[in-house]
Amino acid sequence: MPNRRPRDLLPLVAPVHVLILGVIVLPSVYVLWLSLTASSFGKAPVFVWLDNYARILADPAFRSALWNTIVIVVAAVHVELLLGLLLALLFASGLPLRRLLLVCTLAPYAVSEVVAVVAWRYLFDPDAGPVTQALHALGLPVLDWSFEPLHAMMLIALLTIWLHLPFTFVILYAARLAIPAELYEAAKIDGARPFQAFRRVTLPLLGPAIVVALLFRYIFAFRIFSEVWLLTGGGPARTTEVVAVYLYREAFSYNAFGTAAATAWIMVLASLVLALGYVALLRRQVDVDAH
Repeated sequence: MPNRRPRDLLPLVAPVHVLILGVIVLPSVYVLWLSLTASSFGKAPVFVWLDNYARILADPAFRSALWNTIVIVVAAVHVELLLGLLLALLFASGLPLRRLLLVCTLAPYAVSEVVAVVAWRYLFDPDAGPVTQALHALGLPVLDWSFEPLHAMMLIALLTIWLHLPFTFVILYAARLAIPAELYEAAKIDGARPFQAFRRVTLPLLGPAIVVALLFRYIFAFRIFSEVWLLTGGGPARTTEVVAVYLYREAFSYNAFGTAAATAWIMVLASLVLALGYVALLRRQVDVDAH
């Protein structure tokens, strides 16, 4: 195949560039412009520059929503990582009925979030839910999530973990299967015990996969909306509201499109800062492995 100049290849990649421009770049620029204005239905946009950002950061409801988001994200993502790692090691060890159990493990990722929330609302119904009845029968405390904010936050975190655990598991399981068996044989010959083999062989080689899983899950979890909105609606009394629900209320309850757009850009910037930190960590891990 003859060498082609980059200019000759431009028509081949132009459709992708046009698609990215129309779907991502232009809407992002429009939302950025909207975040610098005071805009609502029947009102011409008026430039207010950074006033929307100042109002949001000074709003106690936003700070509460941001704190709730951080708590749910940190708890859910790290529990997901631990469970995903345990499941990956368990499946890689030669678990009986592995194919059937693998289907069961991946099944939640095929469930619609709406269907999952409806099912969990029924299971954990404070009055007649099967899980509630089982906890009562065992003499254990129940999750009164319709009145207790802490219980509602716990239920949201559990639902998020159940829905997205397959994603973390697949990444870690694939990385575990890629580790050569010869390394474990060499470690066994050297007298390494199972925990030592995990610490000296498995964990270092799973490092990049763990960072990638954390990176994507942090970014996705920071935008959590469906679980909160469909389960509690941000209640009781907005005590379980997260940033995405705060944005939704600003846009569609109060018709404050400027502050809603500013909230969206704050979410984007927070995700970018988080992503840059994990990308730097991943690059450092790759450089260490290369040397």
